[in-house]
Amino acid sequence: MDQKEIGIILKERRKSLKITQLDLADIAGVSVRSLRDIEKGKTNPELETLLNLCKVLGLEISIKVIK
Repeated sequence: MDQKEIGIILKERRKSLKITQLDLADIAGVSVRSLRDIEKGKTNPELETLLNLCKVLGLEISIKVIK
């Protein structure tokens, strides 16, 4: 999964929960600018940031072993 896909998933989930970018950024402890860049796929979030966003949005991160 690349940064654009991550951004799409986060944005769609945020919208489905009817949470604004401002509210999500505040709750997850990230700047609104960072959140916008993540949602647009312009930047890769740091793991801690991604974990915080996922926690607020009720999403889970999984690791897949590729053989």
